[in-house]
Amino acid sequence: MAETITGAELVAQALIERKVDTIFSLSGGHITPIYQYLEGSDVKIFDTRHEQSALFMAEAWGKLTRKAGVAMVTAGPGFTNALTGVASAYFSNTPLVLIAGCVGLDNKEKLDLQDMFQEPVIKPMVKKALVCQKTERINEYVDMAFRIAQSGRPGPVYLEFPIDVLNTPVQKDAVRYFRTDMESNPADSAKAAELIQMVRKARNPVVIAGTGVWQSHAEDELKGFIEKTGMPLFTSLSGRGTVSDEHPLCFEGAVAVRPGCGFAAYIETDLIIILGSRICLYYLFGDIFNPAAKIVQVDIKPEEIGRNRSVDLPIVSDVKGLLKICNQLIDDELEEELQSIFAPWIEKLTTAHKEGKEMSQNDWQSENIPIHPLRLAREIDEFMNEREDIVVADGGDTTTWMGMTRTMTRPGRYLDYGIFGSLAVGLPYANAAKVLNPDSRVCLITGDGSVGFNFMEFETAIRKNLPIVVVISNDLGWGMIRHSQELRIGHAIENGTFIGKVEYHKMVEAIGGKGFFVEDPKDIKPALEEAFSSKKVCCINVMTDPTTVSPASMMLANVGAYKA
Repeated sequence: MAETITGAELVAQALIERKVDTIFSLSGGHITPIYQYLEGSDVKIFDTRHEQSALFMAEAWGKLTRKAGVAMVTAGPGFTNALTGVASAYFSNTPLVLIAGCVGLDNKEKLDLQDMFQEPVIKPMVKKALVCQKTERINEYVDMAFRIAQSGRPGPVYLEFPIDVLNTPVQKDAVRYFRTDMESNPADSAKAAELIQMVRKARNPVVIAGTGVWQSHAEDELKGFIEKTGMPLFTSLSGRGTVSDEHPLCFEGAVAVRPGCGFAAYIETDLIIILGSRICLYYLFGDIFNPAAKIVQVDIKPEEIGRNRSVDLPIVSDVKGLLKICNQLIDDELEEELQSIFAPWIEKLTTAHKEGKEMSQNDWQSENIPIHPLRLAREIDEFMNEREDIVVADGGDTTTWMGMTRTMTRPGRYLDYGIFGSLAVGLPYANAAKVLNPDSRVCLITGDGSVGFNFMEFETAIRKNLPIVVVISNDLGWGMIRHSQELRIGHAIENGTFIGKVEYHKMVEAIGGKGFFVEDPKDIKPALEEAFSSKKVCCINVMTDPTTVSPASMMLANVGAYKA
C-alpha cells in the first residue's frame, strides 16, 4: 500500500525545509493540524495575545531581516483581526507570508463555525492571494507564496488552506514538490548613463534614499555613489542609517519637518534623485520640491514612478543594480569634477543644517515640567547610543518627536509605522526586535493612546522573557487629534481626545514587570539606566506637556480631514 501524508504535514514540512525560524501566531481550530506537525520542530511558534500583534511582529521581522516574516491565524475573526497588520506590510513594502485556515470546502455556505469568504476581502491588500484547494499542490503553493513575497518590490502574500485540505491524506508519490530561490538586481545601463549626464549638469542636486535601498542591500553602493559624486543625501523610512547620519554628506532624515536643512535643500535643489522611495505625504506629495527641479525616480515597480509629480527620468530598476553601474561610470576625472562643482552646495547645506538644528535646541534641552516631548526623545536618543541598540516608535505625536530626533548610524535599528500610520505597532515591533536580537537593548517610545491597543503584549514579553523597556509619553490623551482639532475648529472635542492620567507603570508591575513614574526631565536618564539594568520588562510612565503641538498635528489640521 502506498505511503500517505496529510496536507497539514505537507505545510509543516515545507516551512521546515525552507528554514523558517519563527511563526507569529494565535492558535485556533482551523490551524491546529499545522501546529501539530510543527510541534517539536526547528520552526518556533511565537504566540501572541491578539492576531494583530502576530502580524505586526511578522512585519517587523520582515523589515529587519529583509526576508519574509511569517504569521499564521485561524479562520473568520482570527483572519479579520490580522488585516491591519497586512495593510501595514503592504504600505511598508515588507516581505510577509500570512497563512490562514478556513472552513472546509464541503462546509461552505452551511453556517459552519467562523465561515466567511476571506480571499475577496484581503485580495486588494496583498501582492497575491492564494487559496490551495488541492492537497497534492500544497508545497507548490508555499513555494509560490515566499517567492512572490520576496521578489521584485517585496510585500505581503496571503496563503489560505481549508481545513479539509489540511486533514486529507494523499499518496506521497502524488505530491508536487517545488523550490525556487531568486536573487535579482535588474538594472538599466542606458538610463544609468543618462542619470550621470543629468548629475553633470546639476549644481544643487539632492539624493533621497528610501526603503528600496535597504531591501536591495545597496548600502555600500549608495555610500560609494554619494562619495564619488559629492552629492548630499537624505534618508527615509527603512533607508534611514543605510549611510550614517554622521557621514559628512548625509543630512539625516528626508522628512522636511525634521530639524536640519531638508526644507532649504528641497526648495533650492535643481535635481532630485529618488532611490527606492515614494513621492508621498512626507514631501507634501512632491509640492515641497522646487517646481523647476528635474526629477529622477528609481523604483523596481513601474506603476510607482510618476505618482504626484512628473518625472524627467523614470528608471525601472533595482536600486543596488543601478547604483553599481553608476559607480562604474564615474571615473577618477569625473569624480574630481563633480566633487568640485558640488562643494559650495555642500558647504551651504552644512551651514543650514547646523542652524536648523540650533532652532530646536531649547526644546531638546528643556527643563520644563510637564516634560517637553522633544526633551524625552533626546534623552532616549542619547541613551540608546550603542551600535546594536534598537529604538521603536509608536503613537501620533510621539513618533513625530522621535523621528525628528533619532540619530541613525546604521540601518535596521529603528522602527515605526511608516506611511500607513497605524497605531498599535509598538509593543509587537519591540517584542519582535528583541526575539531577533536577544543581546541588543530594545527601547520603545509610545504614546499613552497607542500603548492601549495591544497592552497585553506586555504580558507576552514577560512570559517570553523579552526584557524590553517601554517609555510612555503620557500627554493625557490623543494629542495629535486634540491639537489638530484645536487648530482647525478652535477647540478639542473631549470625547475621543482626552484619556486622563492613567498609571500604566502600576499595571505593568501588576503582571510581573517593573514600573517607573517620571515627572521631572532630570529623572529620565536614571530611570532608563535602572530599567535596562533590571533585565526585566519595564514601563517608564513619563508625564509630558499636553499643550505642545507637533509639526504632524499642524499638517493633520490642513489635510482636509475636517469640514471647512
